[in-house]
Amino acid sequence: MKIVVLVKHVPDTAGERRLTPDGVLDRAGSDGRLCELDEYAAEQALRLADEQPGTKITYLTMGPADATDSLRKALAMGGDEAVHVCDGRLAGADFLTTSLVLATAVQAIGADLVLAGMASTDGAGGVLPAMLAQRIGAAQVTLAAQLEVADGVIKARRDDERGSMLLSAPLPAVVSVTDRSGEPRYPTFKGVLAAKKKPVHTWTLDELGLDAASEPALLPSTQVLTVTERPARQAGTVVVDQGGAAAQLADFLATRRLV
Repeated sequence: MKIVVLVKHVPDTAGERRLTPDGVLDRAGSDGRLCELDEYAAEQALRLADEQPGTKITYLTMGPADATDSLRKALAMGGDEAVHVCDGRLAGADFLTTSLVLATAVQAIGADLVLAGMASTDGAGGVLPAMLAQRIGAAQVTLAAQLEVADGVIKARRDDERGSMLLSAPLPAVVSVTDRSGEPRYPTFKGVLAAKKKPVHTWTLDELGLDAASEPALLPSTQVLTVTERPARQAGTVVVDQGGAAAQLADFLATRRLV
């Protein structure tokens, strides 16, 4: 079985994130790292590989040059190889463009199963797995908390506030997993050393056979018109209970039409 795991190089959530005047993420202004939610997808791929010897795992990302660092982090967890789609013409790409490029790369790699996190920690769209599944003509299973593959069928359990649902779909399929699917393993020192020797292939749009003239989806379909920084947080109102706190609180909520 061939598994492709989608991963993304994102700004560290602990740092300050800003946009450039053009409305594009200022990557130079913050440290990047492997998206935490994608680590759950990597973990599920590795668990499936443990259960099915001979499974090949390829990590796939689209991003700037330093996205290779995130691919190496994923490879340190386990897996066989990585593919990095890196092209300056993709800077600021939206979901339509990203899904097209990744779909083309997935088809070039060849995959029985594509795994992804439930969302990215920067864009937080959560729509990419569905868009990718449609582009490659595969079944999709989203927000899986548990996975199993047997006899060419992916079986998943999805949990929500109403209970659990059991889902299944024939391979090939695209599956997104949640942060309830199992704690990602921590890369060992041996794994880090091994990751340095694993192949990371870099592809451009030309090598994928994509150009804006033949693929309208590569042209920007969205545009950021203005960028405004979030205002500084204002000091709150302190209510000291001296017998009238309840009335003050009620007046505060009523004035703002919150009750």
